[in-house]
Amino acid sequence: MANLKHLFSAASAVTSFALMTGCAQLPVQRDHQPHFPQTLYDSALVDSQQARAIGLEALADRLAQADVIVIGEYHGHQASHLLQARLQQLLFARNPQQALTLEQFNLDYQPALDNYLAGMTGETEMIEDANAWDNYRGSYRPLVEFSRRHDLPVFAANAPADVVRCVGRTGPDYLDHLPADQRQTLPEQPFQDTPAYREKFVEAISGSHGQGDPSMTERMDNTYKAQLLRDNTMAMRILQAHQQHPDHQVVHLTGTFHSEQGLGTVALLKQQAPELSVAVISPVFWPDDEPEAPLAGNLDKGDYLYLIQPLPAEFRDTDRRQNAMRERFSSGPEVQCITE
Repeated sequence: MANLKHLFSAASAVTSFALMTGCAQLPVQRDHQPHFPQTLYDSALVDSQQARAIGLEALADRLAQADVIVIGEYHGHQASHLLQARLQQLLFARNPQQALTLEQFNLDYQPALDNYLAGMTGETEMIEDANAWDNYRGSYRPLVEFSRRHDLPVFAANAPADVVRCVGRTGPDYLDHLPADQRQTLPEQPFQDTPAYREKFVEAISGSHGQGDPSMTERMDNTYKAQLLRDNTMAMRILQAHQQHPDHQVVHLTGTFHSEQGLGTVALLKQQAPELSVAVISPVFWPDDEPEAPLAGNLDKGDYLYLIQPLPAEFRDTDRRQNAMRERFSSGPEVQCITE
């Protein structure tokens, strides 16, 4: 989900080695069934409509004509980021007109990103100036560097973090108190929604915990509005990338919650620009409890899936997991949310 900054220290060296040598190959399926990924860097691609395995080259062929490709990820999972980097390269080989849009940078830091892409600053300067995620070097550096070396546009796609936090704390009316120039950078309708997305969000954050508590309901509603601000902003930025570069294929990276099942950012994008062809690629953890049926209940998550090994469990205790989720959504540096 958005802004969960997991750092995997080995990702940078191993990913770079794999990309240079080609040693980290996706499993080859000869019986049209996905094979269990052998390492945390491996993934098994699946065509959801046919419920059968597909190779990465074949996937790139199928996606070559799509206007927008949304690659969902589990933030910090090595397989997600290796797949993204390899697919970006293969798509570029088929269509060198490409634009990259990233949830992992907030739109108010676009100038800092542009300065780096133009060679005006170094990488560490950019990371500091653009407030890049902690796992930038290990997870997103290969994609940004590929774009930089090929002079491709890169768009910071997420909403400003301080604004998101204040909406989550004080409610959607906070936007009415922003300076006019800052408000104009955000979507005109920042809280567009789909009912199925809200149901999914509430279940993910709280399940049945706290239901019926008026204070919890209000807090949850504000938190959800903050989530919608992210999704609407990303949809807006994808459209801006397409409008500014109409001949370019847009490749968008985002946490899978924002895109799987065609919800979140994807639903809003399709509402606003139904003429665009949008393909969604979603990660699915190969289940430990049903290892023989990895696709069961998952085929609706994307046009294509990539099956990956689960990460070690963060929590075994449900209450601690839910408390941690709430903390992640409410945590962050102190910010003054002025509403007068």
